[in-house]
Amino acid sequence: MQTDIDPRGLIGRRALDRNGVKIGTVDEVYLDDSTGEPEWASVRTGLFSRDAFVPLEPSELVQDQLCVPFDKALIKDAPDFGVGRHLSPEQELQLYHHYGMAVPPAGSRPQDPADRDFGELAGG
Repeated sequence: MQTDIDPRGLIGRRALDRNGVKIGTVDEVYLDDSTGEPEWASVRTGLFSRDAFVPLEPSELVQDQLCVPFDKALIKDAPDFGVGRHLSPEQELQLYHHYGMAVPPAGSRPQDPADRDFGELAGG
């Protein structure tokens, strides 16, 4: 994702899938505690629906909308970990596998899984 974007500025923005179909609205942004970089966003998928985690890389901010390069069905089927708390390293790995994404190289991640924790930045 563009690194000059303030992650707090994503809250409340519309999220679209790879085909331009509305997924929902960005509810929270999660930072990697070891780097401080935004890693995941939770997207509220409907009034009575749950939040779905989406990766911020390789997503893009286009015309004030978060464009996620995955189909809406895949996003809505993402593992449900609840929101408002940290993602564990195991949960993060489940999300990477769900989206078919390569796990970041070991050199860019702490060796001790307890050192890599994802925190909530802000919520709506």
